[in-house]
This record gives sequence, structure tokens and C-alpha cells, in this order.
Amino acid sequence: MKVFHGIEELEKAVGTHLGYSDWHTVPQQQIDTFAEATGDHQWIHVDPEKAARGPFGSTIAHGYLTLSLVPMLVWQVYKVEGLTMGVNYGANKLRFPSPVSVDSRVRAGVELVSLVPGGGGHQLTAKVTIEREGGDKPVCVVETVSILVP
Repeated sequence: MKVFHGIEELEKAVGTHLGYSDWHTVPQQQIDTFAEATGDHQWIHVDPEKAARGPFGSTIAHGYLTLSLVPMLVWQVYKVEGLTMGVNYGANKLRFPSPVSVDSRVRAGVELVSLVPGGGGHQLTAKVTIEREGGDKPVCVVETVSILVP
């Protein structure tokens, strides 16, 4: 994990890749819990028997479940000390190029894109790329936008 001691140190890292999170396994229970929370019970996510005969050969995680892993994974890559708070502000350029099959392992890589004053603090844009172990394409690519308040 990279630790930045304040906004000034973080500013120097803009344009760099900060590293990767640990691997996280996506079990069927997590997929089912997400389906329950969101009401998205499409068979490709929650019916293992039908999904085994479907286009992916097994159930797959919801794209938005994959996106929801971003905070947990990114917090393993870096942190900024000396902040009052940090809040999510939004996301840019979200794509799900490849599915996450049940029991796949995923991790996130983080690149700092920009850091500019705004929103009562500093607006940080980071490109987060989630990859599946053994996959040839990312499973999620998103630019996250956060407001960091010193």
C-alpha cells in the first residue's frame, strides 16, 4: 500500500500507476446477496443450472457488483493521510469488457489521472482497472471521481 502524507504528496503522483490490490474471490453467495439487495435476479447471475447451459458456462457477477468492489480494492492500493474526509463524487467512462464468472479472482490496478482544486477540497480522478485472474481483458474499467477534503 502506498501512503501519501497530504495532498501535496498525492499531487506528485498524478500520472503514475500506484499498484494493485490483493486478489478477491467472487463467490455465488456474494452474487446472490447483491441480487437480493438490487432486485436484479436475472438467471445469468442466480441460476447455476441454467447458467451452466448459457453463453458464459456458469453464473456471472453483475457488472454493478464488480463496480461496487472498487472501494474495497482501491483502499488496499493507497491512502492519503491528513484528510478530514473523502467522498465519492461520480464516475466517468465506465465499461465492463469481460464477465466475472462465479468463483473468479479479481484485483484492481489504480492510476492517478488528475487532482485539481474543487468541490470544497480537491477533486481526484483515478483510472481503476479490475482484472480477472487468467483473463485476457479487464472486467471493469472506470474513472472514479472523489472529493478529498484536507
